[in-house]
Amino acid sequence: MTRLMDTIKVNLMLTEYGDALIYGSNDSFSYVPGLQLKQRLFAWHEPSLYGTELAVQTAGEIEMVLLPAEQVIPFFADRSQAAKHISWAWEANAADLIELAPLLARCLEERKYAPSLDAFEAGELEWTWDESALEDEDQALLADRFRDEGFRKGMIAAFSAAVYRRHYGTEASDADLRREFPALFVSNRAGSAKGMDSETWLLSIGWRADSAPFRPALQLIEPWEGKTQWRLRLVLQDKQQEASVFRAKLSENGEAYGTWPESWTPFVRERSASWLERLRATLPLPRISARGEDVLAAPLDDKAAWQFLTTDSRNLLEAGWVVLLPAWWEAASRKKPRLRAQVREGGEGRRAGRSLFGLDSIIDFDWRVAIGDADLSEAEFKELVARGERLVRFRDQWIPLDPALLAQISRAMEGMDRSEGLSFQDVLQLHLLSQAEEAQAGGEAEAAEAGESAEAKAQRFELEVVLNEQLLGLFRQLSQQSEWPKLEAPAGLRAELRGYQRDGFSWLVFLGSFGLGACLADDMGLGKTVQLISYLLYRKENAGIKAPSLIVCPTSVLGNWQKEVGKFAPSLRVMLHYGSRRLEDEAFYAAANETDIVLTSFSTASLDQELLSGYQWASLCLDEAQNIKNAQTKQSAAVRSFPAKHRVALTGTPIENRLSELWSIYDFMNPGFLGTSKGFQERFANPIEKEKDARRTADLQKLVKPFMLRRKKKDPAIQLDLPEKNEMKTYVNLTGEQSALYEQTVNELMEQMKKLEGIQRKGAILSALTRLKQLCDHPVLLLKESLPLLDTEDSLQPALDVELLASRSSKLERLLAMVKEVREEEERCIIFTQYIGMGEMLQKILAQELGEPVLYLNGSTSKTARDRMIDSFQSRTLPPEEQPNVFILSLKAGGVGLNLTAANHVFHFDRWWNPAVENQATDRAYRMGQTRDVQVHKFIALGTLEERIDEMLESKQQLSDNVISASEGWITELSTEELKDLFTLRRSGADL
Repeated sequence: MTRLMDTIKVNLMLTEYGDALIYGSNDSFSYVPGLQLKQRLFAWHEPSLYGTELAVQTAGEIEMVLLPAEQVIPFFADRSQAAKHISWAWEANAADLIELAPLLARCLEERKYAPSLDAFEAGELEWTWDESALEDEDQALLADRFRDEGFRKGMIAAFSAAVYRRHYGTEASDADLRREFPALFVSNRAGSAKGMDSETWLLSIGWRADSAPFRPALQLIEPWEGKTQWRLRLVLQDKQQEASVFRAKLSENGEAYGTWPESWTPFVRERSASWLERLRATLPLPRISARGEDVLAAPLDDKAAWQFLTTDSRNLLEAGWVVLLPAWWEAASRKKPRLRAQVREGGEGRRAGRSLFGLDSIIDFDWRVAIGDADLSEAEFKELVARGERLVRFRDQWIPLDPALLAQISRAMEGMDRSEGLSFQDVLQLHLLSQAEEAQAGGEAEAAEAGESAEAKAQRFELEVVLNEQLLGLFRQLSQQSEWPKLEAPAGLRAELRGYQRDGFSWLVFLGSFGLGACLADDMGLGKTVQLISYLLYRKENAGIKAPSLIVCPTSVLGNWQKEVGKFAPSLRVMLHYGSRRLEDEAFYAAANETDIVLTSFSTASLDQELLSGYQWASLCLDEAQNIKNAQTKQSAAVRSFPAKHRVALTGTPIENRLSELWSIYDFMNPGFLGTSKGFQERFANPIEKEKDARRTADLQKLVKPFMLRRKKKDPAIQLDLPEKNEMKTYVNLTGEQSALYEQTVNELMEQMKKLEGIQRKGAILSALTRLKQLCDHPVLLLKESLPLLDTEDSLQPALDVELLASRSSKLERLLAMVKEVREEEERCIIFTQYIGMGEMLQKILAQELGEPVLYLNGSTSKTARDRMIDSFQSRTLPPEEQPNVFILSLKAGGVGLNLTAANHVFHFDRWWNPAVENQATDRAYRMGQTRDVQVHKFIALGTLEERIDEMLESKQQLSDNVISASEGWITELSTEELKDLFTLRRSGADL
């Protein structure tokens, strides 16, 4: 143990990286343990957290403390950071460092340092103290203490690390250094410093102030009139008047001669030898035998001049030279060559007098090529290419003709047969992407900084289209919402369209008039259905469209479409093509001819692909279009094969996981517009998803935007236009299994009604009522079955077979889709159901599908658990993995007394048939404290007693007072005939 005022002798070794390995011994000549040494030596050293962050290394018996290079000089310059109760003795290298550290610390403080030429030529950036700025005695001290070369190199490394940490250790300061001294970061470091000593190099990079009144420069001279040869000259440029230059010839031995101000001569004689060495390191200069002849005298032909402009000049700039090029070159090299397809006036729809309609329509055009400021016709361009020159004088201006670019432009022209014209799709894509290029023109420097070489940029040219007035107007309408036509709602529409809904339906009509596919991607609850119905009704009333439209949707929303069309557009004739009784062959076509809308499901569309693809549809509309996100599935291939003059996709989630899903939807809407699946993956998906390529992202946005209309409930204009509470009914069909069980239950009840009376009759009716309502939810509730599990290896956490469960209930299938959409929008919901079995099933399924906790509250939930559930659901501070966003409640337990304003979606999975009770339940979310619009979704099974009772309530039929009570006892008082009318399954709503 070290006693008070014990002496510790300190020595150290410096590594080649500048780190100090410090070790100590005591009066007994024993080595001090590393832990003890660092606790005492660095007792007050804050940068190392008082020694706690320093590592201890062992070499034989010696334990050494490792002090990082950047801390070596600051620490030894201020030894007050060591423990005061110890007597410190500094030996050998430590003693030298004690003397040198204060001097070097002043160099750090006063910025008396410079980059090292030796390190620079080796490809490194290292800092050394500037001896020329030191007093003579300080220089002598340095020379005396650097007897050991290893110690000197270690000190330089430690000093360099301290400079970097103190002055360039932040991103901003490093950027400042790169901006002020770019020559420190050139790629060809050895070549750029060739032939220079340290002082000359520091002058060349601008670190030292250059007292010479001129700077040497290389100047390229254009051929004189009638000549073909270019000239390269060494000139001296006046620093005060940069327009003044004096030619300097340079001999083989590096001697410069010429005429310049007399005062410049000493500087020229001192430096000209290094100019020649630097030029030889950069340029392929010829060896001149004749003494006194200028080494730059040889003329340059077209090829050599091109080499100098495109490559040698950049190498010279990197080597620190000033290069003077013709004024036109900078502008020409900045402007990318452009190949323009100039659409002829009146050239749209050339074939057989067709008007512009669809992406495949043909447009006439002529080629124009723009290089620099010159605009060439196709004939002029080919004439210049035939000359085989890289630098051509044309119409009194020089034009650079890059051979690689000429080949690319020629291939592009040959690859597009002008006699065949351009497709409207080609013209639109070129126009949209040229707009993207213009928007990114200011970002060229950023692209270069991101690593794009000058050679890579030189290999690009722009292919664009010059539009005539008609196309220019059309594309302006496509790109700007303010240019869309404003249409009045169809006369037969039985709805008041909100402002954004009228915009949406007008947009569909506008695109439909040109045969351009559309994706209406509004958030759930904004009324995509009514916008599409308005569009179809408008086309019938105003456009004279007599052919029917085909709507393909999930099975679970077929009934919803029937109801919505009947409600909003009763004049539209609807034909349901679904179930075992659907029409076939000529009977189908005959019936389709007499209708306006044919409704079918995705699964039926796949089964009846041949039948449906044999008809020319006015419009083909996909609801929940994300069902075709996988382009390889059978149903996706089926809907693509159906011919239609206009294609519309409705979806609230155009992209769920990958960009390939967006491609699949767009390839349905506008086939080929985004290229092939493989081409899209290479051009957009991989660069955007894997590399976060901002340019490709912008390009894709430009292509996608004209054909997608996406509004969100959070958009200010939308929120102002929405009611505070938006109620909607979701109609679903029964599956075949549900239909059969439903009819069986009703038949059994009707048989019982013939035999039972009084209390037994009432009991049988209520029992059947419960069974039928459970059946509308899911057959599992009626059959008392266990939930099916997937066959997995994990026996501890078996997974439910959700796909099988959803296939047996359209209600469940639809709820799953809607809840997933709510969660993708990062919103929360509450779900009401009357049945414990249904609540438990929903909790398990949603927790598995969403991968997050799902709450379920019913009558058996304790008050403590109930309060905990509410607090966690309302919380905004829980970790994501613990935050519940879906709350399932029984109507009796959760219908009153709860504040659940964190949710802005309410689902009534099964109906209570009492508006007051349902409104009370909805008010768990729609109450004081709610800041968002509340969407209320009421599920109704078509063809069942759910639909019948909803119609009775909707029509405000004068029922008994019992109807609006909290019980369903009024049903037991109905006659057998009334019961039969209420319960009997209507065929149109069944899956038969």
